[in-house]
Amino acid sequence: MIPGVQALIFDVFGTLVDWRRSIARQAQQALAPCGVQADWSAFADAWRGEYQGAMEAVRSGQLPFCPLDTLHRRNLDLVLARMGGRAAEVPEPVRQSLNTAWHRLDAWPDVGRALALWRAQYLLAPCSNGNISLMVNLARHNAWHWDAILGAEVAGDYKPKPVVYQKACEALGLPPPAVMMVAAHSDDLAAASQCGLRTGFIARIQEFGGLRVEAQASIKVDLVFEGGFLGPVGQRGSPRSP
Repeated sequence: MIPGVQALIFDVFGTLVDWRRSIARQAQQALAPCGVQADWSAFADAWRGEYQGAMEAVRSGQLPFCPLDTLHRRNLDLVLARMGGRAAEVPEPVRQSLNTAWHRLDAWPDVGRALALWRAQYLLAPCSNGNISLMVNLARHNAWHWDAILGAEVAGDYKPKPVVYQKACEALGLPPPAVMMVAAHSDDLAAASQCGLRTGFIARIQEFGGLRVEAQASIKVDLVFEGGFLGPVGQRGSPRSP
């Protein structure tokens, strides 16, 4: 048990799921039959590379709040147009189907069992920028069980805006110190900490294929999960104070 903590809420993209390899694989399956040739990992990076800019347009008020599915589709169209050639001519049904690839991302190997173990001790919920339907489908795809689905669509804004973390605590009926935000990204944890939540960091070295690595938190956090969420095979992972 983590003293005083009653709920764990999770970043999802990168922390719980391997979005890069999942998107690269599904993009190849969808686009290669249309005659598109690409470095599929680079395609995944390019699509993800539009992510923060699109959300910042919402956070700044340039765009009204909309679900992440809508922003993902906007970003997909931008990437395909930039590629040109056959990519710019991909038909609408293929684009619609590929956009839901984010609903079918595969979890990192340690995640499913860790969530099943922790559920006996904590309330569990995603606190993601992904919309609710996306989180529901990811849970079904990976056989996860959540006690709630929280995050951007509940708050009507995108992380790292404070309202996202505040609304998550309110929805669980818990004060911020009783809630731990778990993420592989220091900026997410810094924002949660400023709202009074506890913080847990896990390194996901392969999130960007090893090209961009956050091997340790750049801020002070409450816990660091070593060697993945499970640690030694068959045993509960042991978070330690940094």
